[in-house]
Amino acid sequence: MAATSRLPALLARWRLALLALAARRRLRLPYAVAARMLGVLAGLLTYGSARAVELPEDRADVMYHYYDGAGTKASGPAVLVRKSLADKVSLSGSYYVDMVSNASIDVVTSASPYKETRREENLGLDYIYRDTQITLSGSNSNEPDYVAKGAGIDVTQEVFSGMTTISMGFSHGWDKVGRKYEGFFDVARHWNYRLGATQVLTPRILLSANFEAISDDGFLGSPYRVAYVNDGPVKENDPRTRTSRALMLRTIADLGSHDSARLQYRYFWDTWDVRSSTVEAGYSRYFGGERWLGDAYVRYYTQDRALFYSDNAIGSPTYISRNRQLATFKSYGLGTRVAYTAKSVPGKYSIKLNGALERTRFNYADFTDIRTEATQGVIATGKKFSYDATIVQVFVTLTY
Repeated sequence: MAATSRLPALLARWRLALLALAARRRLRLPYAVAARMLGVLAGLLTYGSARAVELPEDRADVMYHYYDGAGTKASGPAVLVRKSLADKVSLSGSYYVDMVSNASIDVVTSASPYKETRREENLGLDYIYRDTQITLSGSNSNEPDYVAKGAGIDVTQEVFSGMTTISMGFSHGWDKVGRKYEGFFDVARHWNYRLGATQVLTPRILLSANFEAISDDGFLGSPYRVAYVNDGPVKENDPRTRTSRALMLRTIADLGSHDSARLQYRYFWDTWDVRSSTVEAGYSRYFGGERWLGDAYVRYYTQDRALFYSDNAIGSPTYISRNRQLATFKSYGLGTRVAYTAKSVPGKYSIKLNGALERTRFNYADFTDIRTEATQGVIATGKKFSYDATIVQVFVTLTY
């Protein structure tokens, strides 16, 4: 197990899952982008042992994040603090701020640009009992026209002398959706079920499989977005229920010289007929006497459109959406992460400087930038939309 314990903890559960869900709903970013914006803070900071049934180490993290893509910019600070009690309980709290300017391209074509601030708080509790870890979490997110609350529980159990780890979890979210200055109000509810297993295949290879089921109910669109039918704008109308499934397989290999490689595949499908596949490969390495930890990865994503999505529909459809996240598109991502141990006193404390940078390219097959065409009364005759997105994170970690 010594070799396995040197692996970066790429299988560690992202403690800010609820934050990621809230972020992708409100920032109008592709889900994978929003998840990574918050996931790096939870994932990059947890390099170390891959064992699940251990309390997370005491730590304090301060981060600045920045996103720029498709005309939308979001930036702000984040703080995460964790403290253990009596070697059985670990408490955590985080505060996250997004200062957003401009809406995404599919919203700004039917609404004026805006600036707003989203604030989110998250509380967590981890409890260890023998070979079982129980995690409770709760979150609260506030914007001028959107309030999201969530709560969840996860249970992790080691079996077969620690060679296998089984995990399961459930979370529930409830949102209040509004539209500024117009009196619009609706609600949305979300149920998330998780099941996973991690297996030590050899002293150098880990394999994991994770299944996720999500059920959504209520207002699932945007009150600011319009669709186009027969060249004319109409109010977007999404179904009020959605059931999604996702399966992810991942393997990590210790290459034996302070480095590791990973490969993962994720398949997603839902009742709106959206289908997507994600392939990611990465490489991590300690160097400089293990004071530096570097990671590089590439990602490819492809998605088929929803049944009721259309850039410019014909006829009189019951449901209609021009949400680009429901369109047909592909994306290509390239990223890197670096952690530097500036100061370390074994058994007392350590200070790490961390940075992450990602560039992603999005190419749409059936979504058009209509900002020029719409003013001329012509829709869907322009060039198919594409854009580059940049994600930057810089943060400091203190473990004690």
